[in-house]
Amino acid sequence: MKNLDPSDPLLQVRPAAGYAGDISARLAYQWMQSGEAVLVDVRTDAEREWVGYVPGAAALAWKQWPGMAMNAGFDEGLKAVVPAGKKAVLLCRSGVRSVAAAKRATELGVEAYNILEGFEGDADEQGQRGRRGGWRLQGLPWKQG
Repeated sequence: MKNLDPSDPLLQVRPAAGYAGDISARLAYQWMQSGEAVLVDVRTDAEREWVGYVPGAAALAWKQWPGMAMNAGFDEGLKAVVPAGKKAVLLCRSGVRSVAAAKRATELGVEAYNILEGFEGDADEQGQRGRRGGWRLQGLPWKQG
């Protein structure tokens, strides 16, 4: 990453209620690269397969496709992928499900952060994602298929 200036707003933690805070995708990637955090992708398997995924991220759905039922194995899965003493940075499509997952992770005793804008960012005027923020648009590593 080009700019690692700690005064950069994209590298700041924003306070949040019920979990450690909201962070940019850039900061999440920095923590992931340094070994400070585990990136946990809480999107469904279908989303990761069809839209793309972050290499090195732990895949652990918050809700299951189809029907978007809660993943009964989330708690145990989270404990298995985030070692004691590491942060969890949670990624979903747009930064909504990852808030709920971060709150649950916090309840389980994990230092958890929500990644703002998610993988695809907010929908634009045409209802399409991928053009307004998000992991992919910021040029961070990802793969498809």
